Amino acid sequence: MNNGANRNVRTRGFAIPAGLCLFVFCVALGVQAQTAPRYRVDPEWPKPLPNRWRMGGVTGLVVDVDDDVWVLSHPSNAPGVEKAPAMIHLDKQGNVINSFDARPGHGIAVDNGYVDAEFVYAGSDTIRRYDAKDGKMLTEMARVPEALPQAAAMAAFRAKYPPATPRIVGDIEEIRLDPSVRELYCTDNYVGGRVMVFSMDTFQFKRGWGAYGKPLSQISSNDADHAYAQNGPVPKEFTGHLSLNLSSDGLVYIADRIAKRIQVTDKQGKFVKEFNMAPSMGVGGSIGGIAFSADRQQRYVYIADSANNTVWALNREDGRVLGRLGGAGDGGQFQGLHMIAVDSKGNMYTGEVQTGERVKRFVPVN
Repeated sequence: MNNGANRNVRTRGFAIPAGLCLFVFCVALGVQAQTAPRYRVDPEWPKPLPNRWRMGGVTGLVVDVDDDVWVLSHPSNAPGVEKAPAMIHLDKQGNVINSFDARPGHGIAVDNGYVDAEFVYAGSDTIRRYDAKDGKMLTEMARVPEALPQAAAMAAFRAKYPPATPRIVGDIEEIRLDPSVRELYCTDNYVGGRVMVFSMDTFQFKRGWGAYGKPLSQISSNDADHAYAQNGPVPKEFTGHLSLNLSSDGLVYIADRIAKRIQVTDKQGKFVKEFNMAPSMGVGGSIGGIAFSADRQQRYVYIADSANNTVWALNREDGRVLGRLGGAGDGGQFQGLHMIAVDSKGNMYTGEVQTGERVKRFVPVN
């Protein structure tokens, strides 16, 4: 384990162009205007990384109950640099307080539900539970014993492992926890993406669903049913790279990246509504990570748009676009925006891949 307590942390230096880091759009709401929260980049967070570490592309980002920030990244491929550990634990001031090497992958969640223990769940080809203090891998979730094959062998593979298979197939895209009932929500990338719910403690499968809340057994194995064309009709199946998050009022928000939409279900998978983001986002798979504002009603949904390197602010009730943060570039802008999280004070954290490979904090200004 690499400990970085009381050391300064920064992924990379960057300048702050004035006026480029605010949500400024608004839309009419009755006789008044509902505006999105405004943010500015925090140049003091994080502090410089210890040991000349260089962080890789950020594929997991979460804020725990103490408002500490956990980052999962792929080790940097840059030559001549000291690669940062895959898992880094940052405090509110941006200092590294712990780190360890986890299996590179996608999606993390932190369980603070015990007095004397803290666990980190990380996704890759399956989900693994680590001791948050020493990084020891404790348990891994059962998955099918075969990796996804090439296209020519896919039909036989799907016949052997139909969409209703109650184990992980393919790779994990996202992980979220519901500690009140000790449930773990995740998405894998099989047949366009599936929402799967397991016990947090035993990893026993409990339920799952596809687009519009259809049972796993009704998900189509035909790739044509998962296809999406720019500004065309949205498919009746998920298209790929699903992320999700749980709202405080018991709803599950599922981002279908390629189809540029958000579907909302209850925790049993019953379909509630859908937000189509295609007219706003343009070409490319755009909807990535999902976060909610810190107010009690969670009035806003924040979407990390990886294709356009911007954060969208939506009205959570009806999905209307209220504003956006940043664009492609340096400083308070993004280069490969991928992950997003919000702490209890309303601070927003973002993680980047591609040439960005960094985390940033944005603080509310209103």
